[in-house]
Amino acid sequence: MTLADDVPDLVPARMVNEYSYCPRLFFLEWVQGRFENNADTLDGRYKHRAVDQERGKAPLPEDGDIVRAQSVMLSSPELGVVARIDLIEGSGGVVTPVDTKRGSPPENEHRAWEPDRVQVCLQGLLLREAGYACTEGVLYFAESRTRVPVPFTTELVARTLELVAELRVVAETDVPPPPLVASKKCPRCSLVGLCLPDETNALALRSTLPIRRLTPSDPQHRPLYITQQGAYAGVSSGRLEVKLHKELVESVRLLDVSQLCVYGNVHVSTQLLRELFTREVPTCFFSYGGWFSGIAQGLPSKHVELRRRQVSIAAQGGLAIAQRAINGKIRNSRTLLRRNAKSTVEAALVSLKALAKQALEASSIASLLGIEGAAARIYFGELPKMFRQDLALPGEVFDFEGRNRRPPLDATNCLLSYVYSLLVKDLTATTFAIGFDPYIGFYHRPRFGRPALALDLAEEFRPLVADSTVVNVINNGEVSAASFEVRAGGVALTQSGRRAVIAAYERRLDQDVTHPVFHYTITYRRVFDVQARLLGAHLLGEVPEYVAFTTR
Repeated sequence: MTLADDVPDLVPARMVNEYSYCPRLFFLEWVQGRFENNADTLDGRYKHRAVDQERGKAPLPEDGDIVRAQSVMLSSPELGVVARIDLIEGSGGVVTPVDTKRGSPPENEHRAWEPDRVQVCLQGLLLREAGYACTEGVLYFAESRTRVPVPFTTELVARTLELVAELRVVAETDVPPPPLVASKKCPRCSLVGLCLPDETNALALRSTLPIRRLTPSDPQHRPLYITQQGAYAGVSSGRLEVKLHKELVESVRLLDVSQLCVYGNVHVSTQLLRELFTREVPTCFFSYGGWFSGIAQGLPSKHVELRRRQVSIAAQGGLAIAQRAINGKIRNSRTLLRRNAKSTVEAALVSLKALAKQALEASSIASLLGIEGAAARIYFGELPKMFRQDLALPGEVFDFEGRNRRPPLDATNCLLSYVYSLLVKDLTATTFAIGFDPYIGFYHRPRFGRPALALDLAEEFRPLVADSTVVNVINNGEVSAASFEVRAGGVALTQSGRRAVIAAYERRLDQDVTHPVFHYTITYRRVFDVQARLLGAHLLGEVPEYVAFTTR
C-alpha cells in the first residue's frame, strides 16, 4: 500500500480553504487531526449557527427548482471534494451558493481573500456536477452584513482545481510543510501554539528574523487538587462539586479546571469523568503520600505519526535526545546552586560544568547514567547550603546525604519526592495532550509502568521548578516541623503541609521566565508545552536537534 492509498477519496472544501491559506495549517488539521479553538474560530462558529440548521427543500434539477435551502451536503468523486453549503439560493433555474464568513470584506481587488473565493468556487463546482446551473457564488460577511459576489471565472476555476491537486500531493507526505516565514497570518491562527512557526523556522535555520512570542497566553483555568480523604467529586449544572460527608466543601466552574488531581481515597463520579473527557481535562490519581499512580484521559490524540516516530527513534536508542536532556539538567542544577548557595560551592560548580560537557559526549545511555549519577552526588551534597539554618525540620534536613524515598527519611527528601510527582504529573498530561505516548522514553526505560517520556522531559525542569520550589518553601517558612509527620522513621507531609507545597509549586509554574533560545517571556507552565512540542518537531524531522531549556 502506498501513502496515496491512505488519502481519503473526498477532501472537505473547508480544507482546501485551509490549504490555500497555509499548507502547514491544512496538514496539521486534516492529516494529523490536530485542532485548537481560539476567539476567531469560536466567533465563526457562533456566526454560522443560523445556517448550520438544515432548512428548505433541495430537489435535484430534474425534480424541481431550489428557492432557498440551508446546510446542504454535496460531494463529487470526480472532483474528489465534499462540502456542506451554508445556503443555496435559486432563481430562474440558476442557483448560487452563499458562504457565511465572520468579519468584513477586505479592501482588495476582489473584496475577498483567495481561500474564501476558492471555497465558494468548489461549492459552485459541486452544484454543477450535480446538474445545477451555477455561474457565481456569494460571500456573506456577518459582521458588516455585506454580500460579495464571486464570479466563477476560468482563472478562478483553474486555480481551485490546482489547489485540490497540490493538496493531495502534500497529504501523501509524512512531514508537514514548513511554517510560513514571518507571516502576518500566524498571530491570528488558532493552531499557532501547535505549529510554533517562528521557533521551528529559527531552529531549522530557515529564518534569522527576531522570534515573535506567538504562543497563546496562559489559560485562566488551573488544576484542582482534592487531598481530603473520603471526599466525593461530582458534577452539577456545569460545576465541579466536592462534598465531604454529603456537605458541599468546594464548587468551581468546569471551565476553570485544567486538571483534576485526587489524592488517596477520593471518589470521582462517572458523570464527572465523562464530562472531563469531553472537555479534554485529565484526571490525575496520586497515592495518599503523593506518589503519582495514574491518569484518566479521553480518547488519545489523532497525531499517529508522532507516536510512530517516537517508537521508531526510541527503538534506535534516542541517545542524542537523552544527552541534551541530561546536559540541561546538570547546567540548571549548577545555576540553581550558584544563585542560592549561602556558602562557597566553587569546586562543585567547576565539576558540574565539566560533567555537563561530558553528557553531550557520552557514547551510550549507560555512560550517560554514570555522568548523571556523578553530577547528582555533587549537587545533592551541596543542596543544604541553599537552605536556612534555623529551621528544625524532621530527619536532620541539614545533614542531607543524598536522595532517599519510599518512604523519605527526612523532610528534604519528602518535599523533593512530593514536588517531583507534581512535575511528572504535569509533563505526563502535556505529552498526552500533544499526542505522545508518555510511557516510551529515550533516557528512562519504560519499566514498571513509569511514564518514561514525562520523566525525560522532567530532567531539565527538576532544578528550575521542583528543587526551586523546595528551596522556597523551606526558606520562606511555608513549611515547618508541624507540616510533617514521622512514622516508623519515614517522613510524610500533613494535610496542611501538602496544601502549602501545592500552592508554592503552582506559583512557580506561573512565574515568568525568558526563553534562552527564543528570548521571549513566558511562564514555566507554558514552557512545558513549548519544549514538548519542540521535541515533537525534532522527532518529525522538522528541526535538526532537541534543545533543552536552560537558564543562566
